[in-house]
Amino acid sequence: MSKRKLDNLGVSAFCESMGMMLRSGIQTDEAVGLLRSSTVKTGGILEQGLSQMKEKIEQGSGLAEAMEDCGIFPEYAIKMIAAGETSGHLEDILFRLSRYYADQKTISEKLRNAVTYPAVMLVLIIAVLAVMLAMVLPAFTGVYNNLTGSLTASAYGYVRWAYIFCWFALAVMLLITAALVIGIVLWYSGRRKSVEAILWKIPLCASILENMGMFRFTGALSTFLASGEMQDEAVLSSIPMTDCAPVEEKLKRCALRMEEGHSIAQAAYDEDLFEPVYGRMLLAGERSGNMESVLVRLTGHLEENCGILVDRLVGIVDPLLSGVLVLTVGLSLISVMLPLIGMMNSVG
Repeated sequence: MSKRKLDNLGVSAFCESMGMMLRSGIQTDEAVGLLRSSTVKTGGILEQGLSQMKEKIEQGSGLAEAMEDCGIFPEYAIKMIAAGETSGHLEDILFRLSRYYADQKTISEKLRNAVTYPAVMLVLIIAVLAVMLAMVLPAFTGVYNNLTGSLTASAYGYVRWAYIFCWFALAVMLLITAALVIGIVLWYSGRRKSVEAILWKIPLCASILENMGMFRFTGALSTFLASGEMQDEAVLSSIPMTDCAPVEEKLKRCALRMEEGHSIAQAAYDEDLFEPVYGRMLLAGERSGNMESVLVRLTGHLEENCGILVDRLVGIVDPLLSGVLVLTVGLSLISVMLPLIGMMNSVG
């Protein structure tokens, strides 16, 4: 069994290809065989996984069981396809999963870019400050050491302030960089909740995490409902997909309300899961029998909102880091240039 997993884009492409072939009347084993033949030239984990899947299906297993056996697909996709096979909605589920994982890929790239750009800026700022401390300021110090008279004492005072500006800014940038590195390590080493607990205290970061959690929930819920599951079972199955503890707590309160006899739309409206306008839209969709279509629209809105919030965060961090760089370097240069300006004025 392969230990590596397909990325979101790979899962999306697989589900879309399988959905199209099944819709055209091709049997599952033949569809897997066609996909395998198209990946022979590219190789990789997908080709190996499809080979195992084809053998498993030819032995009488279902698609979900074969996907689980090869070990390259996420648990959520396997669970959803199993529900689709049971309910007879496999094609629809495959297309929904394709869209779900494509959206996940888009959001992941936005978040990666949101982290990468500030990281590059931090490295640039640290490099500039290091050059200032190692080359520029010592050069001015050497010039003033060759001077005599009252100007030299005042020059040392200005240079001292320049060193203070640069060392302070460098220390702050190094601390921020260390915090970023530690956060990334913790995020990918199984301590994601600790990082989220810190990010949740920052309003804009909390909004991003909440929107992402709700995006995953609504996407999973619409897929579970499309597979034929009952509302309460679909909600309970979708809660773990949020990957965000505070959002899970709100959803669990909704689940408790549903146990008391409320519908998912009413429970979501009472718990303020969504903005009021979308909460009322969900109520109207439930009463008119269009719950799934409303959830799909809501998922699209949450995805778009995630992108807007991430762009807003980058829009705040970028000018802030640039401002620190310009301010520190500018003040330092002004500090070391003032004695030279005074010298030129005295000579003139």
